[in-house]
Amino acid sequence: MAKTWMKLSRVTSEALALQPVGHPHRFMSINNLAERLSTRFDHQGNDQDLDNAIVLHSEALALHPIDHPDRFMSFNNLARIIYNRFQYRGNDRDLDEATSLQREALRLCPAVELLREALALRPVGHPDRSGPLNNLGGFLSTRFDRRSNDQDLDYAIVLHNEALALRPVGHPDCSGSLNNLGGVLSTRFKRRRNDQDLDYAIVLHRETLALRPVGHPDRSRSLCRVADCLVTRFEHRGNAQDLNESLEKYRYALTLLKPGNPSQSHVHVSIARVYLLVHQSGLDGIGEDIDTLNAAIRHLKASINIISGGLRFRLRASLLWVLLVDRHTHVTQLEAYATSMQLLDAYMSATASVSSRHHAMKDFPHTLAVDAASCALRRGDVYRAVELLEQGRTLIWTQMARFRTPLDSLQEHGDHPQALMKKFRDLCSLLDKPPVNVLEGMQRVDVEAETTRYRRLVEDWNTTVGNVRKVEGFGRFLLPPLFSDLQDAASDGPIIALVASRFSCDAIIIPHKQPPASIQLPTNLENLGKLVNALRKTVEKQTGPKETQPVLIKALRELWDDVVSPVVENLGRFARPGSRIWWCPTFVFNFLPLHAAGEYKRGGKSLSQLYVSSYTLSLTTLIRARRSHDISLSASFAAIGQNQPPGYLHPLEAVEPELELVQSLLPSSPTISFTKVTSVESTRLRVLRMLQGHHWLHFACHGTQSFEEPFRSAFLMRDEPLSLLGITQMDLSRHEFAFLSACETAVGDPKTPDEVVHLAAGLQFAGVKSVIGTSWKVKDATVQRLVDAFYKRFCGGGTMDSGRAARALHQAVQSLASDTDMPLDHRIVFVHIGV
Repeated sequence: MAKTWMKLSRVTSEALALQPVGHPHRFMSINNLAERLSTRFDHQGNDQDLDNAIVLHSEALALHPIDHPDRFMSFNNLARIIYNRFQYRGNDRDLDEATSLQREALRLCPAVELLREALALRPVGHPDRSGPLNNLGGFLSTRFDRRSNDQDLDYAIVLHNEALALRPVGHPDCSGSLNNLGGVLSTRFKRRRNDQDLDYAIVLHRETLALRPVGHPDRSRSLCRVADCLVTRFEHRGNAQDLNESLEKYRYALTLLKPGNPSQSHVHVSIARVYLLVHQSGLDGIGEDIDTLNAAIRHLKASINIISGGLRFRLRASLLWVLLVDRHTHVTQLEAYATSMQLLDAYMSATASVSSRHHAMKDFPHTLAVDAASCALRRGDVYRAVELLEQGRTLIWTQMARFRTPLDSLQEHGDHPQALMKKFRDLCSLLDKPPVNVLEGMQRVDVEAETTRYRRLVEDWNTTVGNVRKVEGFGRFLLPPLFSDLQDAASDGPIIALVASRFSCDAIIIPHKQPPASIQLPTNLENLGKLVNALRKTVEKQTGPKETQPVLIKALRELWDDVVSPVVENLGRFARPGSRIWWCPTFVFNFLPLHAAGEYKRGGKSLSQLYVSSYTLSLTTLIRARRSHDISLSASFAAIGQNQPPGYLHPLEAVEPELELVQSLLPSSPTISFTKVTSVESTRLRVLRMLQGHHWLHFACHGTQSFEEPFRSAFLMRDEPLSLLGITQMDLSRHEFAFLSACETAVGDPKTPDEVVHLAAGLQFAGVKSVIGTSWKVKDATVQRLVDAFYKRFCGGGTMDSGRAARALHQAVQSLASDTDMPLDHRIVFVHIGV
C-alpha cells in the first residue's frame, strides 16, 4: 500500500510539474496531489503530508477568483484539511479558520436552505449541497467540544440530519453521514443524558459498520465508533455485556490497522479505558487479562510509543497515564511523569512563537512538575524530585535558551563535530528569529509555507542535537540536567525549592556539596491559595502611611509559621546567619513575599534578620548567570526614564529627579560611562539601542503586566511599549544588572505560574545576571527613598559588582524599617532575582 501511494503521488507530482503557474488545468493536478497526501497522512501519520496538502489546497483556492464556479470546492477542501490538522495538533486557530472557510463554502454553494436570505432565491436539489453541510456540522461539533456552546451542537445535528437526507442508502457517502450523525448524537447524550440520543447513535453506528464490510478502509474506524458508544452506555447503565462487546470490537479494530497507522494510538487508549472500567467496576470474565490495571497501563504506553500518532495525542495519553498511576499509586508513577514532561517539552518546541507556546501551556495541567516532584518526595527520592522540578518548569524560557546554547568546545573533536557545531549554530540562528506575523496581510499559501518551514527547521535541529549527543563527552547535551549538575547553582549559598502540590507542600534545601534536605511544610494548597488572595487584596488597597496594615502582618506571620520558619530551623546546617540564600518557588509560592516573612512583634524573629534573600526562576538560570559573572572595574550604565507615556493623563513627577539621583550616586568617570535617556528621548527604538550598548540599566517608568498575553507585558515608552517579547529577542548575555523602578515587573501569570513570565524574568533569561523588580504597584515616594538607600550601598568602594545587589537591597530595606511614613507593603515590594 505504501508503494502504491508513493507511485500515485509521484505520478501526480509529475503531472503538476507539466502544468506550471498559469496553466488552465493546474488546479486539478494540485487538488489531486493534495488529496493523495491527505490520504497518506491518514494512514501513515507523517505531518509533512498534512502541511503540504494544506499548502496545495491554499494555492488551489488562490487560483479560483471570486465568482469562479469551483471556488466553493476549494473552500470546502481547504477547510476539511485544516480541520484535520486541528485534530492532530490542537491549534484553536485552525478550528476557527476551518469553520470560517466552511461557512464561505456554504455561502458560495447555491440553494443552501440554512442561509435564510438565499432560501427564496436558489433552487433545491443542488448535487454539491450535502458536502458543505456535512463538513460544517463536523466543525461546529468540534467547536462545541472546545467551547461548550449548545447552539453549535444543536446546529450540527440539524446539519448532519439534512446531509443524511441527501445521502440515502446506496449513496457513496451514506455511511459517512450515518457515522457523523451518530457522533453528534452521542455527544449530545453526554451533555443532556437523553437515552434516546445514545440508543439512536448506537443504531446509526451499527448501520455504518454494516455498510463497511471486511476490506473497507474505514471498517476499523466504524468498529471503534460502535465500541465508543457501548462504553458510554455501560457507564450510564452498567450493563457488563456492553463493556464486553466494546473490548471485542476495539481488539478487532486494532488487528485491521497496519503498523505505523496513527489510528493505533487511539485504539490503544480506548482499550486502556475499557480495562480501567473493568478494574474500577470489579467485573470478572471480561477480557483475557486478569491484572486489568497493568493491562490499561500497557496499552497507554503502547499508544505513547506510536510516533505517527502525533505529539498532541501522545501527550494526552501520557497525561491519562499520570492520572491513572496517581489514583492507584502505581509503581510507574515517576516514569509516567517524566514521559509526560518530555512530550510536553517536545510539543512546545514545535510551536513557532513564544505567545503561542504560552497559550498551549494553558491546555495542559500546570501542576505537572510540582506533582511529579511531590511524588518523588513521597517515595523518598529527593534527588529525583529536584530533577523533575527543573525538567517540568519554565519550559518556554528553556526552549528559547536552547537556541542560544554555546557549543564552541565541540570543534576540538575533529572535522565532523566541527561541521555539526556550525550546523547547530546556523539552525539556532534561524529558529531564534521571531516568526513571521501571519496576521498582517500574508497570503494563506505563504503563511502555510512559513509554518511548514519552521517545523522542518525544528526537525532538522532535533536531528542535529541527536548527532551531537553521539560525540564522545556530549551524551547529555541539552537533556534534562542531573542533580549533580543542578547542585552547582548553590555554589554561593543554599537554594530552597518550594513545592506546592495538591498531594503535599514541601521545601527542599539544596546545598552545594552536601546532600539535599526535604521538609514537609505544615500547610496545604488550599491554605496557600487563601494566603495569596489575602496578600493580593491587602496590597491593592490604598493605605495611608500611618496604618498598621493588620491583614498584611497577619499574612506575613502565617507565611513565617507555615513556610519560612520550618526552613530556617533546618538552614543552620547549610548557611550561617547573615549569609545569602536563594528561593526557587513553584506554583502559588511564586506569589508570596517569602523574603518578608516574620513574626512582626516586639522581639520576634523575621527572615530578613537572619539571611539575605534572593530569588531564582530555575536552578539552570542561576548556573548560566554565574558562569559569566565578573566584578567590573568599569561599566556602561544607562538610566532610562519615561514619565508620561501615551494614554496617561498624569505624569510620574519623580521620574526625572530619580534619574538625576541615580547619576549622582554612581561612581564618577572614568569608572562609569553614564548615559541618561530622559522622558522626551525615550522612544522604543532609542531604548532598545541603550539596552544593546549598556550592560548596567536603570528603568524609571510605568510597567504593565498583561495576564491575558504575558509577553505583551511592557515598559511604557514615549511612542510605543517596549514589550517583554521584544526584550526576549535580544542577547543580553554580557549584561550585569538592571534595576526596574516600575510597577509589577516581577509578577507572573496565575494561569501558568511555573512559566514565570514577567519583565524581570525576561531580562534575566535574556542574559542579565542580577535584576531588581517589583511584586506589585509601587509609590513614587517609596522609590525615591529606596533608590537613594540602595545605590549608596551598591556603589560603595568606587566599583560595582552585580553580585552585591541583593545585599545592597537588603540593607536599604532594613534602613527604612524605622521610617514611620512608609507602609510595610511599600518597603517589601522590591525583590532581587539572580546572582
